[in-house]
Amino acid sequence: MMKKRVCMIVPNPMVKGGIAAVVNGYRGSQLEKDYEITYVESYKDGSKFEKLMKGVCSYFRFAGVLLFYKPDVVHIHSSFGPSFYRKMPFIYMASWANIPIVNHIHGADFDNFYVNASEEKKEKIKKVYNKCSLLIALSDEWKVRLSQIVPNEKITIIENYSTLHEDALKQRLKRECNNTVLFLGELGKRKGCYDIPDVIQRVKQSVPDVKFILAGAGSEVDENAIKQLIYDKDVKKNTFFPGWVRGKEKDALLRDADVFFLPSYNEGMPMAVLDAMGYGLPVVSTNVGGIPKIVHDGENGACCTPGDVEKFANIIIELLLNKRIRESAENASWKIVKDGYSLQVHLKLLTEVYERVISDES
Repeated sequence: MMKKRVCMIVPNPMVKGGIAAVVNGYRGSQLEKDYEITYVESYKDGSKFEKLMKGVCSYFRFAGVLLFYKPDVVHIHSSFGPSFYRKMPFIYMASWANIPIVNHIHGADFDNFYVNASEEKKEKIKKVYNKCSLLIALSDEWKVRLSQIVPNEKITIIENYSTLHEDALKQRLKRECNNTVLFLGELGKRKGCYDIPDVIQRVKQSVPDVKFILAGAGSEVDENAIKQLIYDKDVKKNTFFPGWVRGKEKDALLRDADVFFLPSYNEGMPMAVLDAMGYGLPVVSTNVGGIPKIVHDGENGACCTPGDVEKFANIIIELLLNKRIRESAENASWKIVKDGYSLQVHLKLLTEVYERVISDES
């Protein structure tokens, strides 16, 4: 039986961020065995000119795919802001070709994107999104938000996934605490990084040798401002900046850490948190987006109000100093992702979406 064809609009595999992390898990997976997938890369890190050329070339590549490959469904991975405008041509071209469109929404700052937008921009967003056959939301909360743009029946929920590392959990349960707190992601205000120096200062008072590893990258302005705050708080010796990490380096950091920390102000369903939980790490994060679905207060960590540096610090101190509470949280994190957030579960739901939109179009 001939495989059904999927054209997926994706970032370059080396792009920093959650969308690339999600898509990279599809490569070589069961999804590629069940469907004939063509990836069209629409974005890459680099200079403005490199990004522009990548985008322009991707439109010509996509046009060729529509003409000669004739996919059964187009799966677009998109966010808000510039990503929305970059994906508009793909949506219009697929719509003109009468091919069903699945728009996988990874955006985080909905207020700036839609709620506080002008009426003209709101109408444009509605027009574009309603050309899609189905929107994928990352959580119940995001389904409610997106229902302001399209009807409820055009939205389905597929949460992000984690890869399980049971050996890392077992090693962590056997070893002594390293007093290491790990952050992975974009170094900037949205991720709460300007609050981190204050948290480090407070934790240091109870755990003098604590190590906060801020693994990621941000704008030059943000990185310099965060490093200045760390200097001002006198916690430079407790803070490390390895840059954006991948592969073996990322794996080593996740194995060596004792607590994962993500003090975000806006999120969808962060892959960084799910990654950490797959290694059996307790998580201290915030009650935004889909995070409360996976980080349960008093079970595998804590969900705090964004900006609550005192609570962040108190929970981190408790996890580092109380072995019983830390080990209980480690086991809980691993079990939560094992029971409901595996790649297999994610791909099963995605397959159901493909079959649904293809059937509806027939």
